Amino acid sequence: MSAGTFSTQVSGAGFVGMKSNSSTLCHSTPSIGWKRKIVSNGSKTYCMKTWNPINNKKFETLSYLPPLSDESIAKEIDYMIRKGWIPCLEFDELGYVRRENSHMAGYYDGRYWTLWKLPMFGCSDSSQVLNEIHECRRTYPNAYIRCLAFDNHRHMQSMAFIVHKPPTAATT
Repeated sequence: MSAGTFSTQVSGAGFVGMKSNSSTLCHSTPSIGWKRKIVSNGSKTYCMKTWNPINNKKFETLSYLPPLSDESIAKEIDYMIRKGWIPCLEFDELGYVRRENSHMAGYYDGRYWTLWKLPMFGCSDSSQVLNEIHECRRTYPNAYIRCLAFDNHRHMQSMAFIVHKPPTAATT
């Protein structure tokens, strides 16, 4: 190929920036029906305030709700037990994933929380788990406590939610 092949002029509409110089580039006749339509979702549309991320940490499932009562926690644990999952409690002072010793990709110091006793194999009643939650609160009042559910058939964590936030974290 010669250099002349690439330097030949192409006839057609010219462009200045993103706008065409030619009005014949794309002919369309506007539909009267589309001019009369308005955007609607079936009711009046209002703007909705979204979650405020500033000084407002959220953790796990159900963290957008106010603190759960013992009755609500018991219902969640009863659901775990009905599904055949194994309840387990963990606690952590900060309650979130953090990097302290290294900034390498995929390395996090705070990825794992500390296990409170062993998972509750054979647990048949939510009151047993609630007793352990209360004992963990008494022992570590300034720690976040979460309840996990392990599925021993699929070998995975199936559920997790915060059951206690420290009093110092009431504003976060």
